[in-house]
Amino acid sequence: MANSRSAKKRIKVNATKALANKMVKSALKTSIKNFEVSVVAGNKEEATAKLTLAVKAIDMACAKNILHKNKASRDKSRLAAKLNAMA
Repeated sequence: MANSRSAKKRIKVNATKALANKMVKSALKTSIKNFEVSVVAGNKEEATAKLTLAVKAIDMACAKNILHKNKASRDKSRLAAKLNAMA
Protein backbone atom coordinates (compact mmCIF):
# COMPACT_ATOMS: atom_id res chain seq x y z
CA MET A 1 0.00 0.00 0.00
CA ALA A 2 1.21 3.49 -0.82
CA ASN A 3 2.42 5.63 2.07
CA SER A 4 3.01 9.09 0.63
CA ARG A 5 0.36 11.43 -0.73
CA SER A 6 2.01 11.53 -4.13
CA ALA A 7 2.06 7.74 -4.38
CA LYS A 8 -1.64 7.58 -3.49
CA LYS A 9 -2.35 10.17 -6.18
CA ARG A 10 -0.33 8.18 -8.73
CA ILE A 11 -2.47 5.12 -8.00
CA LYS A 12 -5.63 7.09 -8.75
CA VAL A 13 -4.19 8.68 -11.90
CA ASN A 14 -2.93 5.34 -13.19
CA ALA A 15 -6.34 3.76 -12.65
CA THR A 16 -8.00 6.59 -14.60
CA LYS A 17 -5.53 6.30 -17.47
CA ALA A 18 -5.86 2.50 -17.55
CA LEU A 19 -9.63 2.87 -17.90
CA ALA A 20 -9.23 5.34 -20.78
CA ASN A 21 -6.74 3.03 -22.50
CA LYS A 22 -9.10 0.08 -22.05
CA MET A 23 -11.93 2.04 -23.70
CA VAL A 24 -9.77 2.90 -26.72
CA LYS A 25 -8.54 -0.68 -27.05
CA SER A 26 -12.07 -2.04 -26.81
CA ALA A 27 -13.33 0.34 -29.51
CA LEU A 28 -10.37 -0.68 -31.67
CA LYS A 29 -11.17 -4.37 -31.33
CA THR A 30 -14.83 -3.71 -32.12
CA SER A 31 -14.02 -1.82 -35.32
CA ILE A 32 -11.66 -4.59 -36.46
CA LYS A 33 -14.30 -7.22 -35.69
CA ASN A 34 -16.92 -5.27 -37.68
CA PHE A 35 -14.55 -5.16 -40.66
CA GLU A 36 -13.90 -8.90 -40.47
CA VAL A 37 -17.62 -9.66 -40.27
CA SER A 38 -18.23 -7.67 -43.45
CA VAL A 39 -15.35 -9.50 -45.16
CA VAL A 40 -16.83 -12.88 -44.24
CA ALA A 41 -20.21 -11.70 -45.50
CA GLY A 42 -18.57 -10.89 -48.84
CA ASN A 43 -19.79 -7.29 -49.04
CA LYS A 44 -16.81 -5.47 -50.54
CA GLU A 45 -18.27 -1.94 -50.42
CA GLU A 46 -19.19 -2.28 -46.76
CA ALA A 47 -15.81 -3.86 -46.00
CA THR A 48 -14.02 -0.94 -47.65
CA ALA A 49 -15.94 1.53 -45.50
CA LYS A 50 -15.27 -0.50 -42.36
CA LEU A 51 -11.57 -0.73 -43.26
CA THR A 52 -11.22 3.04 -43.21
CA LEU A 53 -12.84 3.15 -39.76
CA ALA A 54 -10.60 0.35 -38.50
CA VAL A 55 -7.46 2.04 -39.84
CA LYS A 56 -8.49 5.29 -38.20
CA ALA A 57 -9.01 3.51 -34.88
CA ILE A 58 -5.60 1.83 -35.20
CA ASP A 59 -3.92 5.16 -35.95
CA MET A 60 -5.61 6.82 -32.98
CA ALA A 61 -4.50 4.02 -30.66
CA CYS A 62 -0.97 4.29 -32.04
CA ALA A 63 -0.96 8.06 -31.52
CA LYS A 64 -1.95 7.57 -27.88
CA ASN A 65 0.84 4.99 -27.39
CA ILE A 66 -1.66 2.22 -26.75
CA LEU A 67 -0.30 0.27 -29.72
CA HIS A 68 3.30 0.10 -30.86
CA LYS A 69 3.81 1.70 -34.27
CA ASN A 70 5.05 -1.55 -35.80
CA LYS A 71 2.04 -3.49 -34.52
CA ALA A 72 -0.24 -0.80 -35.89
CA SER A 73 1.44 -1.01 -39.27
CA ARG A 74 1.26 -4.82 -39.25
CA ASP A 75 -2.44 -4.80 -38.33
CA LYS A 76 -3.30 -2.30 -41.08
CA SER A 77 -1.37 -4.35 -43.61
CA ARG A 78 -3.15 -7.56 -42.64
CA LEU A 79 -6.57 -5.93 -42.83
CA ALA A 80 -5.79 -4.49 -46.25
CA ALA A 81 -4.60 -7.91 -47.41
CA LYS A 82 -7.91 -9.44 -46.29
CA LEU A 83 -9.79 -6.83 -48.28
CA ASN A 84 -7.65 -7.37 -51.37
CA ALA A 85 -8.10 -11.14 -51.10
CA MET A 86 -11.86 -10.67 -51.57
CA ALA A 87 -11.46 -9.63 -55.24
